[in-house]
Amino acid sequence: MFLGHFAAAYAAKKMQPKVSLGTYFFAAQWLDLLWPLLLLTGSERVLIDPGNSASTPLHFVEYPISHSLLAVAGWALLIGILFYLLTRNGKASFLIAALVLSHWFLDLLVHVPDLPLSPFSDTKAGLGLWNFKYPWLIAEIIIFLIPVYLYMRDTRPLNKTGSIASLLLIVFLLVIQVMNAFSPPPPSVNAIAVMGLSQWLLIAWAYWSDRNRRIVK
Repeated sequence: MFLGHFAAAYAAKKMQPKVSLGTYFFAAQWLDLLWPLLLLTGSERVLIDPGNSASTPLHFVEYPISHSLLAVAGWALLIGILFYLLTRNGKASFLIAALVLSHWFLDLLVHVPDLPLSPFSDTKAGLGLWNFKYPWLIAEIIIFLIPVYLYMRDTRPLNKTGSIASLLLIVFLLVIQVMNAFSPPPPSVNAIAVMGLSQWLLIAWAYWSDRNRRIVK
């Protein structure tokens, strides 16, 4: 899943609007920000396997540190605690932790059974929506657009940056979603990792655009 995670971030912004959208992007995507580093160090493994599902050529062989349910629960707790120590905002800290945890459950909807329950178990889960390319793509876009609409409705740009940067971010995320669905397989695992690390730019973009908007509701 891609857009679904950002949809969760926009929804969180509606619930606790004083926290930056960039922080919510970080929490929602933390697992996919960690995963590329683990690929590069050989701690986790993925294969380029066209046909593994109808929507992605990636075969997630081993990723217990970043994507097992038990590890994700640990990451959620850790990041929630760290955010609380920095802000003393209990409600927002709980929401941040929930966003980290939501990543696994949103992935559960689309992945074929490759999501481990624990680093110590071979049991894996996945409901396999990726096997149905167009229903998956349409559903994820709709899920994304609803909280995005609420965010744009409930905030106003302070300047042209707040207007243009926010719109371009939304359009860019939609374009990436479509490209993920229809692009040829990546050339190498290292290329996958580099693209994964580039998501840090989306975090910065979200901070930048959100800083130039104000809450009106």
